Amino acid sequence: MTSFNFSTWPPHLIPEQLEALTLAATTYALSHGLLYLPPSQLPSNTQPCIPTTAIHAPLSLIPAPFPRAQFQAARELQSVYNVLYARVAMDTQFLDTVMGAEQGVGKADEFTGTLWRGWKKIREDGVRAQPLHLGLFRSDYLLHATEDRLALKQVEFNTISSSFGPLSERVAAMHRNILASTSYFSASPHLTAENFPENSTTSGLVEGLSKAHEAYGVRDARILFVVQPNERNVFDQRWLEYELLEKLTRWDRHQIHVIRQTIADLTASASLDPSTHALLLTSPTNPSPYEISTIYFRATYTPSDFPSPSYYDTRFLLERSRAIKCPSLPLQLAGGKKVQETLTRPGVLERFLSNEGAKWGARALDLTAHAANIRATWMGMWALDSEDPDIAAALDHLPASGQEQNVPPGTRLALLKAPSLVLKPQREGGGNNVYREAIPAFLDTLPAEEREAWIAMEMIETPRGVSGYLVRASPSSSATDNGSIEKKVVRAEVISELGIFGYALFGEGEVVEREVGWLVRTKGTESNEGGVAAGFSVLDSVVLV
Repeated sequence: MTSFNFSTWPPHLIPEQLEALTLAATTYALSHGLLYLPPSQLPSNTQPCIPTTAIHAPLSLIPAPFPRAQFQAARELQSVYNVLYARVAMDTQFLDTVMGAEQGVGKADEFTGTLWRGWKKIREDGVRAQPLHLGLFRSDYLLHATEDRLALKQVEFNTISSSFGPLSERVAAMHRNILASTSYFSASPHLTAENFPENSTTSGLVEGLSKAHEAYGVRDARILFVVQPNERNVFDQRWLEYELLEKLTRWDRHQIHVIRQTIADLTASASLDPSTHALLLTSPTNPSPYEISTIYFRATYTPSDFPSPSYYDTRFLLERSRAIKCPSLPLQLAGGKKVQETLTRPGVLERFLSNEGAKWGARALDLTAHAANIRATWMGMWALDSEDPDIAAALDHLPASGQEQNVPPGTRLALLKAPSLVLKPQREGGGNNVYREAIPAFLDTLPAEEREAWIAMEMIETPRGVSGYLVRASPSSSATDNGSIEKKVVRAEVISELGIFGYALFGEGEVVEREVGWLVRTKGTESNEGGVAAGFSVLDSVVLV
């Protein structure tokens, strides 16, 4: 086997070949539901709109090269991560300490604190209507290039609204179709069928949702999708809904129906049965209320989803119900960046993966042997408010700049190592991080009481010189009222991020979990962020090298 030179990618294509591949990709995407709503379809008010046009999602023409060994390692680690975060979510004392508003990050971050206080009130009221939790997870990775090797390094672990599973499956199918129809004009010996792995993320995520639905045990109950108003990424969600309608259940091919509502809708439509705590929803199309088995949150991960206190009240009403939450409030809190940083501290990960960790409701299996492999995926990270003696000792070996006086050791270290760091808050959705040279000025203006809400993480240094062909579809600046679309194909130096999907249905007994698929998002190297929905990257797949 010959070694792969990333700087030679992608293979050379003449303009005529590039045009043919672009036509093949965009027509496949439009034919197979690899779609977005264009911005012009979104009204300024909160009323739902009926789509009349769609555009293909941003995509790559040629899949991104990824080492076969690291790809397989990421997939094998997902089951360990599934169990790890199930155990974290069940450890109330740990979450109170790390994420709470009394002694954790919730003191400094109002959004996190509000969610935690709502969860605490539910516990204090003795409400325990549903012991099961469902997680549809995604663990995101980049390749870290050192002098002699490429290492798999985790960017973050997502416990809420882990999106783009269905659309990523369709990008992988698109690349396989282009390979079958054009052979990519024999441009590279790596572009062969055995290097294009299968991707069945949609059915895997639906398997998790359907297992929760069956565990609830009411045949005619429905699954609730809590969505953001006027969601452009609606097709990614709809594919899950369509698959659920076709899913076999233990009730002899009984279909699983989905209801989509926003938090604003739910403030008027949701209620609890006073005796059973069943979640009941009214609908303009049905006079009788529906009972809900599972709540799948594709919203409520950002403060903008809660424009008034009544929205938080509605979220807490859902949490009090007997429906299985995906995620529950403790599982949402477990996905915080502060938890990711705390797990890196000595002994914390090992405690969760040991047999002691099994008391938090996951399988009674000692996973300590996997701890080293999990730790190997982490970059160095620490809290800005850290007073850790090891951090203080590290400062003795670094030159002082004068800016870092009268601040905690964690902040001082971040100032001194800023060119190789990223700062992360307790936020999801993209566009929230602070990178490299922007860090000192940011820390100058960050109030001392907000430091606890941020972590510092060493930057993952990805392989350089890798390029790709990126295809975006957006309304042309010269578009007329007929909705014409200007498609742009750009060859750019890129960074590709691998995400591995998994699910876990867990409570006080055995956890049911599985790794279920993957995605790739590719962005230009000039962009620090990686969110497709946030407009920073395109959907991609892998060619294993």
